[in-house]
Amino acid sequence: MDGGSLADILRLRKSIPEPVLSFMFQKLLHGLSYLHGVRHLVHRDIKPANLLVNLKGEPKITDFGISAGLDNSMAMCATFVGIVTYMSPERIRNGSYSYPADIWSIGLALFECGTGEFPYTANEGPVNLMLQILDDPSPSPPKDKFSPEFCSFIDACLQKDADARPTAKQLLSHPFIKKHEHARVELAAFVRSVFDPTRRLKDLADMLTLHYYLLFDGPDENWQHARTLYNEDSTFSFLGKQYVGPNDIHAMLSCIRATLFGDCPPEKLVHVVEKLQCRAHGQDGVAIRVSGSFITGNQFLICGDGLQVEGMPNFKDLSIDIPSMRMGTFQEQFIMEPGNLIGCYVIAKQELYVIQ
Repeated sequence: MDGGSLADILRLRKSIPEPVLSFMFQKLLHGLSYLHGVRHLVHRDIKPANLLVNLKGEPKITDFGISAGLDNSMAMCATFVGIVTYMSPERIRNGSYSYPADIWSIGLALFECGTGEFPYTANEGPVNLMLQILDDPSPSPPKDKFSPEFCSFIDACLQKDADARPTAKQLLSHPFIKKHEHARVELAAFVRSVFDPTRRLKDLADMLTLHYYLLFDGPDENWQHARTLYNEDSTFSFLGKQYVGPNDIHAMLSCIRATLFGDCPPEKLVHVVEKLQCRAHGQDGVAIRVSGSFITGNQFLICGDGLQVEGMPNFKDLSIDIPSMRMGTFQEQFIMEPGNLIGCYVIAKQELYVIQ
């Protein structure tokens, strides 16, 4: 996702205006209604960090890692998983629960996004937090600071009795959602005012560079995961030939990798990224150009102005004379585009040039 999560917005903006939230949560409720009514899934981990929004202002629910399927709308779950912070009372009691558990969570998420504060004291441990959720009255926004519609929506979601909470479909007709339905709310403009698109491009470029070359220059068991960087339409070009799809691309890159590694591990030829450039490509893509050297060593390195990455050794502290160790140079170009999974990018096109 080329924007970020609602949690990211809260870190930068403290809170989100009601009209923006109304538009965002209308779209999120459509997704939740589909999840419950068509897919028969309870998400079980709805929170601001799992509510993403791109630079077009399109919000989406992500991270279905602990979602559970139900056979029908009356089925109930009976497991205790997820993060306590946004858990409904019935889940904390470790009893049976169903779709209303997600309604509680989305109500808490809206409360936090609108007020800029999580309504419970969460820094005194999970047991204390669970006792607050079970024993204290359900939180409600200050009536003198927020609209009646906003407060009513929160109150409806945060009913202690799960059966008293409305469904996602019913919430789509709530006055808070309807109030701003015909207003001119520019979600894209709001998101772009929060996230610097140029910074996001650089973050994506840094992420790919770090991930790709760590896999390439790393152990064989990690290199196998490089297939996930490509989809069936991805292409890789090298020495005038083109390879298509994750399997063919991975096979060719593995041949190149074996040649660079030679027969004398752990000493091998590894990448030193010396220059990285990026720009927007098309509507949602990112074009990245990487150049650098091959040196004999045992790990991928990054050097050059603005290329230091957290968790990687500081090149200046290594006292490595790149020119004297250079065994060759390379240039590599990547086109990254959004993949099929929310928030994920794939390498759509890759070109490699090696100079001995």
